Amino acid sequence: MMRFSCLLLALLAAGCAGAPPGRSVSAPARPSRGYTETGLASWYGKAYNKRQTASGEAYDMYAMTAAHKTLPLGTVVRVKNLENGRKVNVRINDRGPYVIGRIIDLSRTAARKLGMRDHGTAQVLIEVLR
Repeated sequence: MMRFSCLLLALLAAGCAGAPPGRSVSAPARPSRGYTETGLASWYGKAYNKRQTASGEAYDMYAMTAAHKTLPLGTVVRVKNLENGRKVNVRINDRGPYVIGRIIDLSRTAARKLGMRDHGTAQVLIEVLR
């Protein structure tokens, strides 16, 4: 048991038990304007349209909204597609994505405006605006 405890402490001290290098585990509890995160975005559409979101509102695939795992509901973020430079502003109104390795799920319209709807995913930069 002592050996296991020492190993666990060593791993924690070395940072091996956390997220992969360059990837944060979660956003700050109250992210300030300018907080950024980079990773893979995806989108969700027709199968979820009109279903209740985590904020309590019905999901509208034509609205400029998104799902994020940790940012507070109501947060407005700018999403920049790093593959083509296009940008959109969306409001976080749901939780997700639930696919490992993805950081944000965009509405169908937001994905279309970013030029990623047909491909399904894109590398993005997220910046908290308010």
